[in-house]
Amino acid sequence: MNRTDLHREDSNFVARALHKHEAALIHYVYRMTHDLEQSRDIVQDAFLKLLHEDPNAVEGYLTEWLYRVCRNRALDVRKKESRMQQASEMELDTKQSGAPSPVEQLQQLESANAAMEMLNQLPANQQEVIRLKFQQGLSYKQISSITQLSISNVGFLIHTGIKALKQKLPSEANI
Repeated sequence: MNRTDLHREDSNFVARALHKHEAALIHYVYRMTHDLEQSRDIVQDAFLKLLHEDPNAVEGYLTEWLYRVCRNRALDVRKKESRMQQASEMELDTKQSGAPSPVEQLQQLESANAAMEMLNQLPANQQEVIRLKFQQGLSYKQISSITQLSISNVGFLIHTGIKALKQKLPSEANI
């Protein structure tokens, strides 16, 4: 294979990865930055970095690699811009939709907002692993690779977080 063919093959690899993972990565990074444009930039940076990686070097753990690169970059950005005001979940929903929800979806929206409020009350590490597990659909092993926590620690954080959320549900339902 000549150099042009290798470059074309690498570009196809990145294009397939972009198609498969871009939206989920933007959503994941947004949870850390609360800035959609910044999230897109961070994800774009990760794919530019992937373009310079040997596809064989990340084969078998591409998902974890992408999430870890995005996570590390987002944490760096968040540290540098810690004084920025964070948008609430409700503001995000309003910005994305541009219109109020239909009446028949109001109860579901209220329940989702209540669940997000409860999730936001958990420690940051529990929030992150729960979001990776249930919003991104990642395995404990993948979450472990992304967060650099042990698999058992990931399981413990998810279990503890869900247990705390369950304990909050009855008190919230009685309001």
